[in-house]
Amino acid sequence: MSQGLEVSSGTFVDRRNYDVAGQVPAGERRQFANSHDGLSPDARELALAIDGYKLQHRRRFITFEEMLSVVKSLGYHK
Repeated sequence: MSQGLEVSSGTFVDRRNYDVAGQVPAGERRQFANSHDGLSPDARELALAIDGYKLQHRRRFITFEEMLSVVKSLGYHK
């Protein structure tokens, strides 16, 4: 007797596997945006620095303190 669960006759699709039938993921989900198009050069530099920080520290989202450290690493000061 089924308890509301149906099994399709198709194959299981592991959505964690990015190499499914040669498909490439649409884009990594980002905290701010998927694209830096349309940004000023300074804003693009900041966005790339934040992305680099997140990749280096394996973080999907950053705190305000972390963002401040990235801004200071670019040479900005009060």
